[in-house]
Amino acid sequence: MAQDLDELLDEVESKFCRSDPRGPDRAEPAKGYGGVTHFSDSRPDQTRKTLRPTEKEDLESLINEIFEEPNLDKKSFKLQSRSSGNTSTKASIQGLSKSCGPVYLSGSSIPCGIGTHTSQRACDRLRCIACDFWVVSYSDYMWDTSCDYLFFRNNVPDFHKLKTKLIMKKGARAYACQCSWRTIEELTDLQTDHQLRWVCGKH
Repeated sequence: MAQDLDELLDEVESKFCRSDPRGPDRAEPAKGYGGVTHFSDSRPDQTRKTLRPTEKEDLESLINEIFEEPNLDKKSFKLQSRSSGNTSTKASIQGLSKSCGPVYLSGSSIPCGIGTHTSQRACDRLRCIACDFWVVSYSDYMWDTSCDYLFFRNNVPDFHKLKTKLIMKKGARAYACQCSWRTIEELTDLQTDHQLRWVCGKH
């Protein structure tokens, strides 16, 4: 058993720990003082230089594969090498920097967009921090009074299932996430409704 283990360690050492241009075999032993055997490696610096780029490329390709998994968020940023720079990452971050202040809900008569004190628009990028779902909204509709928590928990964001509880009403707008829902007809500051855990998810 010990002999097999020694042979396996010798094989691993010969393949991965020494670089010999003649092949994967061991480097020739050189006799030193007192009859002690030394393994000569005439180019240790060059060995390090040839290994490092390969290891770095392998590591970066593995990390990139992890980031490209389909279950990750689409906004996840891909690892980039130092030579390529990080301009695309900066552009992506800058593209998601605008948010509403204050955040407004409104009926269908008010246009959607980025809400400010001077430009009062209904936010259409609402996200709930309680259930972590995007808020859906439907113009000229209101929610039926029979709606309950389980209905939204099971059906948001599928419109074909939600429409069974939607009633047409001109000028209204129906909002819902998986834990809260509202029918709004007038411009309303989101901060006035303390039960809602909705925030602007940035435009």
